[in-house]
Amino acid sequence: MSLSTQLRTPTVETEFVGIPDTQLVVSRVALGTWAMGGWMWGGTDTRESVATIHAALSQGINLIDTAPAYGFGVSEEIVGAALEGVRSRAVIATKTGLEWRDGKVYRNATRARIMQEVDDSLRRLRTDYIDIYQVHWPDPLVPVEETAEAMRSLYEQGKIRAVGVSNFSVAEMERFRRVAPLHVLQSPYNLFERAIDAQILPYARANGITTLGYGALCRGLLSGRMRPDTTFDGGDLRHIDPKFQQPRFSQYLEAVQQLDELAQRRFHRRVIHLAVRWMLDRGISVALWGGRHPDQLEAALGVNGWSLNALHRELIDCIVNMAVVDSVGPEFMAPPQRRQSANSRS
Repeated sequence: MSLSTQLRTPTVETEFVGIPDTQLVVSRVALGTWAMGGWMWGGTDTRESVATIHAALSQGINLIDTAPAYGFGVSEEIVGAALEGVRSRAVIATKTGLEWRDGKVYRNATRARIMQEVDDSLRRLRTDYIDIYQVHWPDPLVPVEETAEAMRSLYEQGKIRAVGVSNFSVAEMERFRRVAPLHVLQSPYNLFERAIDAQILPYARANGITTLGYGALCRGLLSGRMRPDTTFDGGDLRHIDPKFQQPRFSQYLEAVQQLDELAQRRFHRRVIHLAVRWMLDRGISVALWGGRHPDQLEAALGVNGWSLNALHRELIDCIVNMAVVDSVGPEFMAPPQRRQSANSRS
C-alpha cells in the first residue's frame, strides 16, 4: 500500500482560502514546523515530526510552513521526507534570506544568497518547485529592490509559484512591490501580539496580499497547558522570551485562564480553539499552528464551524487588557543583521 492511500481522506470540513493571482488554495489553518527543527525548541524527533505532518494532511491541513533556519536545514529535510509520495497533497511554504554561522543566525537577503538557498531548499524538500517562497526577514544591508529582483527571477523561472515576505513593514513592501509581485505576507499575530493591526494588516487587505499569522498560540501560552511552575531548559526559546518571565508570566496565564473559561462557557471549546478562531475572524487569511506531535494537531479540528461576533471580541479584549498590564511583543525573536564588512554582500 502506498503512503498516499494510507493517509486518510479528511472527514472534517476544513476552511480554505485562495491566494490571489496564483492557482494556490490553502487551508486557513496551516502547520508550522519551526519546533520540528529542534533549534531553540529543545531537540527534535524525526519520526514524531513526520507523523505530525501526515496527521495534518489527514485533517485537511494542506499548507506546511518551514524554513532553512529551523534547525539549520533539519525542518526542511523532515518536510521533504514526510511528503515523499504525497507531494501533490501539500502546499509547501519555505523561506530565504538568513544565514547561520557557529549556531547563530544572521540576515542575508542578497541575490547571491537567495539563489544559493533556493537550490539547497529544493534539495532538502525533495521537490522541483516551491509553492510559496518568503523572504524571512528584511536585510538592512541589502536594498529591498535587489532582494525583490531575485525573487522575481525565481518566480519567472517557475522555481517558485508565489512570492512572499515575512516581518516586512508597509514601506518595505511598497518598495518590494515596485519590482516584483507580492502574494503573501507572514507576520507575528495572536491574541497577545497585535502590532500589525495598525498598518500592516490593513495594507495587506487593501492590496490583495494573503496574510499568514505565525505564533498563533504565542509559543504555547494560548494552548492552555501551561502552569505557573512550568519551566524551560536553556535550549528552549521560551527560556529567554520576556513573556515567560515573572511577573509577566503570571499575568499572561491569568488571561489564558479567563479566556479558557469564556471559551467553555460560550462555545463549548477551549482557549486553544478560541485563540485561532479569533485570528481568522480578525481577517488573518491563515493561522500557523505549530506542532511536532500528532496529538497537538487534534485540537485544530475545534477551530472550524463557528465564529466570534463583535461582542465576543470585546469580551476577549477586556480580559486581555485587564489581566496583562505589562505586555511585551515578539521583538526578541528578530535575528541580528550581519556586520558591515568587505564580504558582507555575499
